[in-house]
Amino acid sequence: MDQSRKKFLKNFLIGATSVPLILESCKKDTSGSGSGSGSGSGSCTVSPTETEGPFPTKTPSSLIRSDIRDDRTGVLMTVKITIKNKNNNCAALAGAIVDIWHCDKDGYYSEYGGTSMQTIDYTAVHFLRGRQVTDSNGLVSFTSIFPGWYNSRATHIHVHVYNAAGTSLLVTQIAFPEGSGSAVATVNGSGGTAYGYTKGMTGYTYNASDNVFSDDTAGVELATVTGSLAGGYTLTHSIVVAA
Repeated sequence: MDQSRKKFLKNFLIGATSVPLILESCKKDTSGSGSGSGSGSGSCTVSPTETEGPFPTKTPSSLIRSDIRDDRTGVLMTVKITIKNKNNNCAALAGAIVDIWHCDKDGYYSEYGGTSMQTIDYTAVHFLRGRQVTDSNGLVSFTSIFPGWYNSRATHIHVHVYNAAGTSLLVTQIAFPEGSGSAVATVNGSGGTAYGYTKGMTGYTYNASDNVFSDDTAGVELATVTGSLAGGYTLTHSIVVAA
């Protein structure tokens, strides 16, 4: 994160009497039925509801595509998300609409910017945002790049799931495994500099300290990530909704 954004956050944290949108983006949304629960360990429980954050996609219906990279460079990543229906014994949910969005390797989002919150103006572009409809196996797949990170947040992907009629079913987020040998450590290590990941891990907010993921003690928001720098990574994750 650039210094102006750090200063902006610091000024709000000191003596603030209300919590602005930028701070809310880093906090757990406890209004949803899935808060503190999840779909891991063979259970059939609705995945946790999380905030959309301050950078949700503005017109997702115009971004129906599987390759969401546009001009963004970085380590190749394939995102495979399976949607399951709690109301049908967690069977695959076909025909669900799935939107995803995440930051680029430098921690910036498209469709926003030109402010203290994000100084670089990306309001006219739509990189790293896309929509797909689940197949008969409940699966959607996107071609993207490995997300970077920014101050106060662990590496993550935002997801919004709708039913076939366009009614919102769940807004959630996906976490990445961390630690020695993980993709997060590798991409942000010395090997990742060749792909433009130059921040390293100094100042990184880990899942255990992240205000969205810190209460996910069962790891239900944690994806599986396999692959390599040279060959690219594949993220796989299941999300349970009540459809």
